Amino acid sequence: MTYVAPGLHLLIDLWECSHLQDMGRIEATMRKAAEICGATVLEIKLHSFGENAGITGVAILAESHISIHTWPETGYVAIDVFMCGRCDPHKAVPVFEKAFESKRLKVTAHQRGN
Repeated sequence: MTYVAPGLHLLIDLWECSHLQDMGRIEATMRKAAEICGATVLEIKLHSFGENAGITGVAILAESHISIHTWPETGYVAIDVFMCGRCDPHKAVPVFEKAFESKRLKVTAHQRGN
């Protein structure tokens, strides 16, 4: 029997971003990212820390998850995308980059289960 690693986990850092307090935009972007990767959204839960503060949340996927944490005061957002099966989490990167109008990004990939 051949072992197959369960999935790929991307850590996405975006700087100099906009729209980091827009709950509707964040939810729509998470849904679009999941869809373009080939994943199935089961539930999205977001929490705002109030006026002029960030948002944190998670999209629970049949294929794992997408999480997001925003810091509007510094224009920074941290996202992680973990997907298994035939999903390609790399396809989520330009979706987030465009939605938040990021001017700088870093993506780190980790093959999980190796």
